Amino acid sequence: MLKRTIYVGTPAYLKLKDHQLVLEEPDSKAIKGIVSIEDMAFLVMDHPQISLTHPLMIALQQNNVAIVSCDESHLPFALMLPMAGHVEHSQRLKHQVNVSEPLKKQLWKQTVEAKISQQRELLRKLGLPYESMNTYLHEVKSGDSTNMEGIAAQYYWKQLFDNFTRERNGDSPNNFLNFGYAVLRSMVARALVSSGLNPTMGIFHRNKYNAYCLADDVMEPYRPYVDELVIEWINKPFRPTEMSKEAKAFLLQIATKDVKINGLMRPLMVAVSSSTSSLSKCYAGENRVIHYPLLE
Repeated sequence: MLKRTIYVGTPAYLKLKDHQLVLEEPDSKAIKGIVSIEDMAFLVMDHPQISLTHPLMIALQQNNVAIVSCDESHLPFALMLPMAGHVEHSQRLKHQVNVSEPLKKQLWKQTVEAKISQQRELLRKLGLPYESMNTYLHEVKSGDSTNMEGIAAQYYWKQLFDNFTRERNGDSPNNFLNFGYAVLRSMVARALVSSGLNPTMGIFHRNKYNAYCLADDVMEPYRPYVDELVIEWINKPFRPTEMSKEAKAFLLQIATKDVKINGLMRPLMVAVSSSTSSLSKCYAGENRVIHYPLLE
């Protein structure tokens, strides 16, 4: 069964009752919603007047529900995950810690190739120039030593949007991209924990201030799915450039977007779990390839 993403954007009191999340209106105490915790994957809290009980937090973590808190800009800012989400956590973490540098370089090469391939296919799908991406794709070296990821990205953004610079605090559609990427990052971090991996220890990203280096690695080939949703949103008639509840609800569909992986159509949330599971097998020496989706 596909897990649900629950978004709360108004004042609320969240509590646990009969293994269900109960949402109350703080003043009237009226019950606004009830959700089975077993059906949940994410709880996104986007209002300063939301409170939740400790028993609810424990129950959410026991069921590997990612708790996402948004900041004053309404962007996902904090993520709460259980310390261990797999019965073989200790063994899988040992494999992750001991992974060799040559293997990490090969895994990053695969990841960059998958990302460039996805970007190329999105440009092709949108009827935009994409031919140069073929060159960048074939020139990716072990560890991406020639930075084909960055070179391809410059070309990609130039084709995708007019007069656009990709930056966190830039003009629209950067705000929509930021929100979608933050949700995607939370999904990948959750899947990594479920696969018994530590989302901090990356295969390429190594910033000492980044607690989600591995999540940032694995999410790279999935970014074009967010880009596609953002393009679909901003091309709708009469859509404002500011982030709105309607925009967030639309972008949160990323979790259930159908993608093709291993020859089958699966919700993106399920595909991410396939990617992290295959990465765990690479660390254990059982496989040499990370499974990533193919954009169609």
